[in-house]
Amino acid sequence: MLITTLFNIKRPLIQSPMAGAQDSKLCIAVSKAGALGSLPCAMLNTEMIEQEVLKIRSATKNPINLNFFCHQALDFSEEKEILWRQNLAPYYKEHNIDAPPIKSKMGRHPFNSENLSLIERLKPEVISFHFGLPEAALWDRLRDCGAKLISTATTLEEALYLESQGVDAVISQGLEAGGHRGHFLDPNLSLQLPNEQLLARLVEHLNIPVISAGGIFESGSVKAAMDQGAAGVQVGTSYLLCHESRISSLHRQALQSTLAKETALTNLFSGRPARGIVNRLMKEVGPLSTIVPDFPMAGSATLSLRKAAEKKGSVDFTPLWSGVNNQGCREISATEMTQLLVKEII
Repeated sequence: MLITTLFNIKRPLIQSPMAGAQDSKLCIAVSKAGALGSLPCAMLNTEMIEQEVLKIRSATKNPINLNFFCHQALDFSEEKEILWRQNLAPYYKEHNIDAPPIKSKMGRHPFNSENLSLIERLKPEVISFHFGLPEAALWDRLRDCGAKLISTATTLEEALYLESQGVDAVISQGLEAGGHRGHFLDPNLSLQLPNEQLLARLVEHLNIPVISAGGIFESGSVKAAMDQGAAGVQVGTSYLLCHESRISSLHRQALQSTLAKETALTNLFSGRPARGIVNRLMKEVGPLSTIVPDFPMAGSATLSLRKAAEKKGSVDFTPLWSGVNNQGCREISATEMTQLLVKEII
């Protein structure tokens, strides 16, 4: 079954939910273009989510996707925070700033009962999850809410687990994808596969639709994924330069510069591996570090460095999320981008 039928949309494409890079405007534009627009909810409280959904519903009645994180909230470790700040001390000194105060909480929360109550009231057509699924009690109620439920898999084992839990479709996140890896069963990055290989495994072994994500940046790669058996695709990076995107001017400049040619997985900015454009911090510290605080706490130590550097026009300490194939980015509307991406399919 194609996702056009599953989600009642015209184009077999989901706009990847990109927390921090978008709001309702991108979701609206994509949904009005006939694909599935997504609203990232992981950094929003319930009041903010409701306000954004009301904006979307006032602009379009087409189906939308609300996306949530399902990470395990690990215990706060002050020792890790102190060690990480000590490692960053030379950079604080360079920018003539004090080490920031240690925070025991950050603004990314796993899906909870408040989110569930909101969903039952707002009735989105699709709900997607990253980093697994909500806890069992919440999941049982979600399955009765009337929405189609999907989640990300980075390995065959994760995909089979998601299928066993009753999801309606699985997002196959290839290694090329920008932003955070969605793994949840095993943090070993050596298990991660490129998009084409992972998609082939999932299509062969699953009995539910598989949505291809990672490295898809133009109509040819959309068609290739569909020809390989994908029920649809999920695309994020190609929308980053669109008019409706909320990324900073410095991030936009980086995407259009030679910097964009090199991306890597890094945990320095959040505590979980995520793909972004390589910058100074990633080069000098190494993109992956064993002393970084657990997700999502790592960000509090680098935020002041980011702000200080950005005031000077530098992205040395800025997370520049991007997939490997960022050459598809265009300074056009998200409506135009959606049409370009699927022009070989319809």
